[in-house]
Amino acid sequence: MIDRTCRVLGLSEDQEDELLSRLLWPVAAILGEGPAWIADDAALWFVDIKRGALHRYDPATGAGSTVAVGGRPSFVLPTDDGGLIVGSGDGLHIVRDGTLGDPVATIDMPAHNRTNDAAVDPSGRLWFGTMDDAETKVTGAVHLFDGETITVAGGESIITNGPAISPDGRFLYHVDTVAGIITRFDIAATDRLLDGEPFVTIAPEEGHPDGASIDSEGCVWVGLWGGWQARRYGPDGTLLATVAFPCANITKVAFGGPDLRTAFVTTARAGLSDEELTAQPLAGGLFAFDAPVPGIPITPVRIAR
Repeated sequence: MIDRTCRVLGLSEDQEDELLSRLLWPVAAILGEGPAWIADDAALWFVDIKRGALHRYDPATGAGSTVAVGGRPSFVLPTDDGGLIVGSGDGLHIVRDGTLGDPVATIDMPAHNRTNDAAVDPSGRLWFGTMDDAETKVTGAVHLFDGETITVAGGESIITNGPAISPDGRFLYHVDTVAGIITRFDIAATDRLLDGEPFVTIAPEEGHPDGASIDSEGCVWVGLWGGWQARRYGPDGTLLATVAFPCANITKVAFGGPDLRTAFVTTARAGLSDEELTAQPLAGGLFAFDAPVPGIPITPVRIAR
């Protein structure tokens, strides 16, 4: 029998019972990433980077659907005109009729790079990372899209994850996956990632920090690639909770549902051997658990017109 549940550690016994996790959709994503609750659609959207697919999960019906858009879609977020924007390859694209339209902006970067994770600040600006697709060269960085142009903010690394932005928009949390370091930057008065302070360092044997997100208390949730878990850290970097899963590669937590208290979790099959995949039949699935506090609504990405 497959155990489709997991517990949240580091909490009281009563809280653990409330936060029992569950499998929603055994979608078997090769590289499930970029989950986002699209409030106008009342659905959770996410991508499979390696399959070039957009996935939509409707919690009201429990139904999932997939659109093959091609390319390397790495995140999907709402726009201020009611559409969806996707980062893929070297561009930011609007989804039109199930396809990626011409890019609204392109990124000046090496040909072997691609977009990765993303977040939106309270003013509607899109902060997103790039990375070396071969995961060997320090050519990735955090970029900022202001609705019209893209600029490089900093945070150079091989694999740029996050970023995540505090509820008040003051702090940006940058994840250097290979180094295992999450750094906090004050972006209240600058568009550059300057004078960052170490937030959390995760030892390689514990897994590699992947996508990050923020809840309404300003706590940072991060999925651990190869770590079988997601973690919640307080604003001071204290580990508050650990959510265990029945598969190794946990990529990101996103908050959704009408009260933003459903924590949706994407996972991946990439990097697992045939033997490991046999032992992890739910790898690549979409999971969820009831969050201890709500998340924060996604501000739609501002697009210049």
